[in-house]
Amino acid sequence: MTNLDIDAESAGIRETFAVRGGLIERTLSINGVSGVSRLPAPRGANTAADDSHDNLASAWDKAAMTAVRAPDSGASGGATREIGVADLFCGAGGLSHGVREAVAACGLRPRAVLAADMDAAAMEVYRRNFDPANHSARNLWTSVTKNYSTRKPPARFAETPRVVSDDLRAAVGEVDILLGGPPCEGHSTSNNVSRRNDPRNRYYIVMPAMAVALDAKAVIVENVPGVRHDHRRVLETAVELFESAGYHVSESVMDAVRTGLPQTRKRHVLIACKRGVADIDAAVRALERPPRPLRWAIEDLMDTTESDGGDPLHRPAELSAENARRIAHLFDNGEYNLPDALRPDSHKRGHTYPAIYGRLRWDAPSGTITTGFRSPGRGRYIHPERRRTITAREAARIQGFPDGFQFKLINGDSPTKTALAKMIGDAVPPPIGYAAAVAALAALMPAQSRSRREGASRLAT
Repeated sequence: MTNLDIDAESAGIRETFAVRGGLIERTLSINGVSGVSRLPAPRGANTAADDSHDNLASAWDKAAMTAVRAPDSGASGGATREIGVADLFCGAGGLSHGVREAVAACGLRPRAVLAADMDAAAMEVYRRNFDPANHSARNLWTSVTKNYSTRKPPARFAETPRVVSDDLRAAVGEVDILLGGPPCEGHSTSNNVSRRNDPRNRYYIVMPAMAVALDAKAVIVENVPGVRHDHRRVLETAVELFESAGYHVSESVMDAVRTGLPQTRKRHVLIACKRGVADIDAAVRALERPPRPLRWAIEDLMDTTESDGGDPLHRPAELSAENARRIAHLFDNGEYNLPDALRPDSHKRGHTYPAIYGRLRWDAPSGTITTGFRSPGRGRYIHPERRRTITAREAARIQGFPDGFQFKLINGDSPTKTALAKMIGDAVPPPIGYAAAVAALAALMPAQSRSRREGASRLAT
């Protein structure tokens, strides 16, 4: 048996790893509430020779990434309680997957209470993976009342928000943790048309309204960092509405690389809790991984396209003759950035996106995965060693989805290529959801005495 504890314990959060026989174990403790998760150790993991925390964490993460089944998780002792989770703007469920893992990892039982999204294909994928008790495809802006005023700051609700949609009403009082990733295109740096003043940005306000209407104990809201600069002050207004309703609010920009993701992606995370203040940065420090290169995540998939080309997840995109010539030039000349002479006229001399038509490097994280990862003209998405763009499975790995996540519709069919790329590129990376949930749980579960720890684990009321 090998075992090494992380040196730093932060905000009551402690993560340890051990290898016992052919299994690797992760123990997550949050203010004394602990759980143990187990997975078969990954092939080739050199845990006997190197039992450092970073190596054991890497072995665990690799085992979780390639697993086709969720870890075997349970409480370290005593009874557990269910944690009701609702996800608005849920997409395929990246945020929910990370939150579900965190809840189970500390010995609690996650239960999908509600999911809502207007994207029909993404909703089917979500339902297949989480089987929520309630789901809705309605416009969330019109599903809850939001009578509030910003004329005299701070903003506050003039009347208590209430759910007005029947397919959401069943979740009232059942939600412990409310999740949401409101539309972020209006805040994105790649949006040069309506950035910072996009009408879609107002959907952020749905989150405090739904939190009050559903009586959620904690709320996790994810968005791009640009939400801080919205001309309509949606972030500031949401914070004021949360606080006026009795929530304690914290926010931070989370760097995905620090969560172990081999991708340079940063996301804004807001956590509002009825009891306690979530220390997001402390949770990230307690769970932090060293930077990981792209090779760590997808090298073993390099030739899967030849052996399993019938699976849409492994099927490379078809290339135009011109793009095939551009990719050939990069490989034939050992280059990673396409020369101006070979770019379309719109990308020559003075272009601001040098990563477009770029080739990925094995020894560095990828750039941000977007919905355009199938096209070399949408970013640096050309495989480091194969003359193609990355596949949907490779993109999902880079996003932090395990191989066991089913990108399938309810009837078992695969989504269209466009729908699949959209749900993967738009997803919140699960490791970000995991870290955010750990921070929220630490705020909701105050430190307990030994006698209380031996009883049922429960959230603060």
